[in-house]
Amino acid sequence: MELVVLSGKGGTGKTTIATALSELAEEVVRIDCDVDAPNFYLYYEGRAIEKEDFYGGKKAFINEEKCIKCGKCEAVCRFNAISNCIINSFSCEGCGACSLICPQNAIELKDEKTANTFITEINKGMGIISGAEMEIGADGSGKLITFLRKNGRKFSNEEKLIISDGSPGIGCPVIASITGCDVALVVTEPTKSGLEDLMRVVSLCKHFGIYTMVCVNKYDINEEISEEIEKFVDEQQLKLIGKIPYDDTAMKSINELKPIIYYDDSTASKAIKDMWINIKKIIF
Repeated sequence: MELVVLSGKGGTGKTTIATALSELAEEVVRIDCDVDAPNFYLYYEGRAIEKEDFYGGKKAFINEEKCIKCGKCEAVCRFNAISNCIINSFSCEGCGACSLICPQNAIELKDEKTANTFITEINKGMGIISGAEMEIGADGSGKLITFLRKNGRKFSNEEKLIISDGSPGIGCPVIASITGCDVALVVTEPTKSGLEDLMRVVSLCKHFGIYTMVCVNKYDINEEISEEIEKFVDEQQLKLIGKIPYDDTAMKSINELKPIIYYDDSTASKAIKDMWINIKKIIF
C-alpha cells in the first residue's frame, strides 16, 4: 500500500503531516518526492546504506578543435544557450538540435549528473528513507522521482506501508509522485488560494484514478472557507479525513526537528492521531 501526501503549494504543512503519519505507522518506507526542497530526512538520524549518482539528462559540449564557428548551432538553439560558439550549461536543455545541425560533428551530448540519491536506514533498522540531494542548478524531474520510488519499493513488502512526501503543485514531479499510488492525502489550508490549489490537485488525482482524501490544516483560522472546502469535498464525493487546528507547537516541532506527535499537549498532534485512525480504516 502506497500513500502519497500532496499539497497545492508549499507551506501547507504537508511534510509535518507526512512525518507524523510515518511515525504513527511505525515500520514504514519513507520516500521524499519533494526533490526541489527535500526535508523529510531532517527529522531523523540514521546511516546511509546506499548511495548512487543520478544522471537525469544531457548537456551539449563543443569540441573547439573541430568547431569552425559557423554559428549554425547558435541559430538553431531555442533556449539561447549558445553565444559566440560557447554553451551556457545552465541554459542548455540537452535537446540535441545543435549537435544535429553541426556540419563538423563538433557538438556532443553528454550525460549530466543531476543528483545524489541515497537510502538511509533509521530507527535502528525499523525504517528507511529514499531521497536525493540535487546538484546546484539542477531541476527536479519526474524521472528522478520515479527512480526514488522504485528505490524505496525494494525495501517494502505486503505488510509495510509506503508513505511519500510528494511535490507541491500539479506539475511533472507531482504526476511522477502519484502515478501508481493507491491513496493520496491532499493537505490544504482555509484560504481562497488554498481552495483553488486543492481543486487543481483533486482534478489531477481524479485524472489518474487515485483514491483521494483531504485534510484541512489550520482549519480554524478561517472557518468560513473551511466550510467551503468541506462543501467542495462533498460535491466531489471525496473523503474529508481530518481537520487540524492551528497550533504554535507545529512551529516548535519544525524548529526542533521533532515529529509533532511527540508533543503531548499539542492539539494538532491529537487531531493528526485521530486522522490516522480514520486513514487506517480506509487503507487497511
